Amino acid sequence: MRHRNSVFHDLLKLVPWTAFEGLVGEHGSDEGTRSFTSRQQLTALLFAQLSGAGSLREIEATMTSHQGRLYHAGALAPKRSTFADANRDRDSKVFSGLFMHMLGIATRGLRRKMVLNRLHQRR
Repeated sequence: MRHRNSVFHDLLKLVPWTAFEGLVGEHGSDEGTRSFTSRQQLTALLFAQLSGAGSLREIEATMTSHQGRLYHAGALAPKRSTFADANRDRDSKVFSGLFMHMLGIATRGLRRKMVLNRLHQRR
């Protein structure tokens, strides 16, 4: 059977990985990391958001059950404790910097829509 990429894999293709790796280097996020990189953390966070996972345990279980499909997207199911440590210890500026970079390259209409949505959420 011919392999087809998942929607998640297609979504990951939209991430500007060069900019992300630059931010990781700038903030030293992967210094002293043995196995769970910032890239793997971002992938797990995106998966959690899209799957609607509500806890680290649920993220671990869901990603483990889909490991065969996630392998093709370059994602690994993190251990709960490793994921918790990464979320606690890594600088969130890497992820906010990636967001700002992606917002900067987004179309004007999308940027405007996001700002308007943010204003409505504050009310």
